[in-house]
Amino acid sequence: MSRAEQPSRRTVLAVAVAAAVAGSAGPALADTGADPAPDAVAPAPTPARTVDNRAWTTYTDWRGGTAQGTRAVAGARPGIVIASPAGTTDYTDPHTGRTARWEYATWTSPVHRLPVPATEAIASWNAHTPDGTWLQIELTGTYSDGTATPWYVMGRWAAGDQDIRRTSVDDQSDGKSSIWTDTFAIDEPATGLRLTSYRLRLTLYRTPGTQLTPKVWRVGAMGSDVPDRFTVPASTPGVAHELIVPRYSQEIHAGQYPEYDNGGEAWCSPTSSQMIVEYWGRGLTPEQLAWVDPSYADPQVCHAARFTFDYQYEGCGNWPFNAAYAATFDDLRGVVTRLGSLTDLETLIAAGIPAITSQSFLKGELTGAGYGTAGHLMTVIGFTATGDVIANDPFSPSNEAVRRVYNRREFENIWLRTKRYNASGKVVSGTGGVCYLYFPACPTPRRRAALAAVGVL
Repeated sequence: MSRAEQPSRRTVLAVAVAAAVAGSAGPALADTGADPAPDAVAPAPTPARTVDNRAWTTYTDWRGGTAQGTRAVAGARPGIVIASPAGTTDYTDPHTGRTARWEYATWTSPVHRLPVPATEAIASWNAHTPDGTWLQIELTGTYSDGTATPWYVMGRWAAGDQDIRRTSVDDQSDGKSSIWTDTFAIDEPATGLRLTSYRLRLTLYRTPGTQLTPKVWRVGAMGSDVPDRFTVPASTPGVAHELIVPRYSQEIHAGQYPEYDNGGEAWCSPTSSQMIVEYWGRGLTPEQLAWVDPSYADPQVCHAARFTFDYQYEGCGNWPFNAAYAATFDDLRGVVTRLGSLTDLETLIAAGIPAITSQSFLKGELTGAGYGTAGHLMTVIGFTATGDVIANDPFSPSNEAVRRVYNRREFENIWLRTKRYNASGKVVSGTGGVCYLYFPACPTPRRRAALAAVGVL
């Protein structure tokens, strides 16, 4: 996030509805080979967006880090596990008050030097944490003035919630940078200070005296220096294409399980995540869903809300927690990144990869939405023949109404801008192109090429 809204970071990802949602926007357009119409808005001169992704995923990667009690494992999905614990420690869960002893081991990445010195960084990870295990991820780096950051906790995470409560950690700052829920941010980018390099550290925990272990098969971070801007250049529409993605409404869950961010009205992120998990053919078993009230429709959405919930943030919109949730399903990867234009999204859609985008806007800034929001996630599933955006918008009154068509120019601007005016006329932040990408661990060559083209993989 840019600094304007960071003190109220929670509002950025919890949907704030100004009015009832309008109905769906007509039938799907067929995938055609027709030339799209050019965008009527001339591109405006704007500094280029710069983003760097680095991930550790291969056996060689895992062997290249510094291990204290961990070991690299090979195979179809290489990763790291606990070999011989480096020690034991007590952890008092701030959300339960319960203190427990854990064995732990660590893995620290080599230094990654950012080709684009960054104002922000977001870590993400993919892991398996069986009952009795959990993990912590930290980031440290070097500033452009040659000084070092502290070790910042970027998340304490488990797939379940029976051992610890997954949580972000507030009140981390050294006077030059701060952690805002899931985002490392330079406090005053206008000074020219930047993050020039970083390392990541994983600490794996398990119940003492057992052979249990987490397995981490992907860890990385996205560093970016997105220029502040109220508008972005218009992209030229590409080829029309639409993916068939399950449609789920968060609104039909209003009032359900209010302990998870007051229920369904705030579940845009997990609802979007569940859509794409199921697009890839993954699902939940009856046993996994047995805890959900059987009278509730789409219990998998309730499940996604519970297992993405950040107990510190008090919401389901922690970006890396959603990516980590998606990666708990067989052979899926989840990544948080930033994209530079709708052309990037068109590249992914053409290869069969939908994306979850994060945006905020006033009622009236996105024609047909019928609401305003301080932060909302939706799933982009395609583009019409004229280049407009086809989205599964979970803030809809029913599953049938989820599919929407949004004006290309409006959507592109509200998603990619970093500055906007709220209803009071105050300058607040936009996400600067944040999105989640979920895809198979072994993508087809075409999908691999599309991911590489947008800076992932």
